[in-house]
Amino acid sequence: MHRKYKSSLLIGLGAVALLASSAGSAQPAATSLAVSADVTAAYDTYHVKPIWFRGGVEDPAVAQLLAILNRAPFDGFAEGPQLAAQVQAAAAAARTNPASAANAERILSVAWVRYVQALKRPTEGMIYAYPVLKPQGTRTEEILLTASAAPSLTQYLVTTSELNPVYRQLRDAAWAEAQASGNFVPDPRLLANLDRARSIPARGRFVLVDSGSQLLTMFENGQAVDSMKVIVGTNELPTPLISSMMFYVTYNPYWHAPDHLVRKTIAPTVLRQGMGYLKSRGYHVIDEWSENPKVIDSATVDWKAAASGKTHLFVRQDPGPMNSMGRLKFPFPNPEGIYLHDTPGKGLFGKQVRNLSNGCVRVEDARRFGRWLLGQDPVAPSDEPEIRVQLRQGVPIVLTYLTVQVKDGKLAYSDDFYGWDQAAPRWVASSS
Repeated sequence: MHRKYKSSLLIGLGAVALLASSAGSAQPAATSLAVSADVTAAYDTYHVKPIWFRGGVEDPAVAQLLAILNRAPFDGFAEGPQLAAQVQAAAAAARTNPASAANAERILSVAWVRYVQALKRPTEGMIYAYPVLKPQGTRTEEILLTASAAPSLTQYLVTTSELNPVYRQLRDAAWAEAQASGNFVPDPRLLANLDRARSIPARGRFVLVDSGSQLLTMFENGQAVDSMKVIVGTNELPTPLISSMMFYVTYNPYWHAPDHLVRKTIAPTVLRQGMGYLKSRGYHVIDEWSENPKVIDSATVDWKAAASGKTHLFVRQDPGPMNSMGRLKFPFPNPEGIYLHDTPGKGLFGKQVRNLSNGCVRVEDARRFGRWLLGQDPVAPSDEPEIRVQLRQGVPIVLTYLTVQVKDGKLAYSDDFYGWDQAAPRWVASSS
């Protein structure tokens, strides 16, 4: 599975040195790399076995490490080429003087730990519903113990640097273009996209909702198996970045009208058409958003005050053919109240750009998506509202925003309608 990526990264030491001088020309290389206290403590406390110089012999994976560090600016790790030069010098010293292998061992580990910790930083602005969904494996001792125990050190380096299929494809395409053009300065827009891609799962079964392309993709074993169009938030009400878990689906959901729609659409229509409008649409005024709210007599409501914004109303729509949620809702924990759902309005999926919702995500084929989640046709047990059916196991879901894709092996940028590419992550600004 990784053979073609491995072969593209296994660069000879002469080529590595050339790339280091090209990619790191903006930063003067230090003469030596000090062994940090955390690496020293990890070796001494956990008795880490040699990783790079086992039995005093240089492991072939050292060339792999050099290649990864020289490519590291395309991971947003600007000091990679500088570290590569120091790693190469330490490895050369160990080859001529075996007594220096122990020091070289720790120098290489310092470089690798810095790279992994930078690679696995959390995505800026991402809402992680559970701490375990943040990138894991950043403790120094964990990184080094894992490397030391790896059956194939080269394969471990490759797999770790790939992060996930989406990240790998973007980063490797950018790196290939840089090698072809000789321009080793990554586009800040690329780095912003890679930062948002780094929180995508590496393997298993998960859902990826990309607001940039307005697509939902279902993954199994790290491979895309199906996709469909979605409608995402407007520029004013963008769909946020979220990493969460889906545990159940909801049949026959209620729809809770957003406050601005009550003010701008529902209340003015009631004033023009009367209470019959509410009945025809299945709308009810309730006292609060809760599992068992109290229904308020709509005739007692001051609809003029609601239309002007002086009175705040909670308006709920019953399940049915008019319901804005359609027949299925796909919730997942998050503090923004965002969820996926069906919709009776299918015409908008014909638009090329579909940033048209109030922040939640409308899916093109809710039945097909529900079938994939449940492993069977999503048939409601009854007509009762808000029927929740648990999934066999939780399914990770990531809502992200990617404005660059790989087409025919080349990077292709699309419209940054949210403007998030322009606000580069703090770590990008600090490394430039």
